[in-house]
Amino acid sequence: MKRRDFLKKAGVGAAAVAATATKAPYVFAAKKRIRWRMQTYAGAALAEHVIKPSIDAFNKAANEEMVIELYNADQLVPQGELFRAVQEGTIDAVQSDDDSIAAPVDVSVFGAYFPFASRYYLDVPVLFHWYGLDKIWQEAYAEIPEVTWLSSGSWDPCNFATVKPIRSIEDFKGLRMYMFPTGGKFMQQFGVVPMSIPYEDVQMAIQTGELDGVAWSGITEDYTVGWADVTKYYLTNPISGAWVGSYFVNTKKWNALPEHLQTLFKLCADSSHYYRLHWYWWGEAHYRTKGGKLQLTSIPDKEWKIVENAALKFWDEVAQRSPRCAKVVSILKDYVATMEAAGPPYRY
Repeated sequence: MKRRDFLKKAGVGAAAVAATATKAPYVFAAKKRIRWRMQTYAGAALAEHVIKPSIDAFNKAANEEMVIELYNADQLVPQGELFRAVQEGTIDAVQSDDDSIAAPVDVSVFGAYFPFASRYYLDVPVLFHWYGLDKIWQEAYAEIPEVTWLSSGSWDPCNFATVKPIRSIEDFKGLRMYMFPTGGKFMQQFGVVPMSIPYEDVQMAIQTGELDGVAWSGITEDYTVGWADVTKYYLTNPISGAWVGSYFVNTKKWNALPEHLQTLFKLCADSSHYYRLHWYWWGEAHYRTKGGKLQLTSIPDKEWKIVENAALKFWDEVAQRSPRCAKVVSILKDYVATMEAAGPPYRY
């Protein structure tokens, strides 16, 4: 090849490379951005902690390939219709418990506050990652079309914040409480009247006397969302040590995502799970000792044992629903026995 011909061909090749390089950003910019709509169970003040930071991080890290629009409790659809909304594709993703969104699986009863299934926040991730609950949840939701369960994490304990003091089991009688379905059903045997209303209406309902309080959270949320402003007392005895919440996505929308965006979404969910562990652990102690708005009350341990024993009976009733429920209850019993045998700091 003559030197002149070589230089001509080299120049054509270089020009082609340069053209490709200059067009690359345009091709990327022209690519249609993926948009998702996601709704959380939490109201605006609570969402600032339990999910918004992780979604903001996702939108930033996705580098304009994808954006998630986050909506708070009941903004797009009522809480009880969230599962169906994901299934139909009205919403692309949800952060909530299985219980209050009426997930049509047998294990939904264990979401939110299954009575006395946990004592500390770390119990939840340990049960899912090391005792096999994650595999059971995957199996259960694989039977349901168009919804994929991604992960579960722990939130705060379930305590009673009320306008009347609770110092004995008798004081539960007649209390109209904003509660999750399973926790409310369990406490009915002690005279509690569980009520379900839109999240944003709870504070006003307490002020007008429609509700006597909430058993929807621990004390951190009571202060964060304003319920401590309209209640007077906080019962230190929890009926569950941690709320179990999950991330659900529409299966078609999830499968359509490139693998790197799926990975990014899971990492951001994990960051939310981690944040809550230390935020709630800090808050439950901080607001009990420095909150200043709620007077603490307690039911003596010996009397509270009646409620704990009733929970074990409730477990056995739930175990009769299906072989899968029986398997979960068996795991919970094994876990509790292991923690009690291990002793402090696992159980005292």
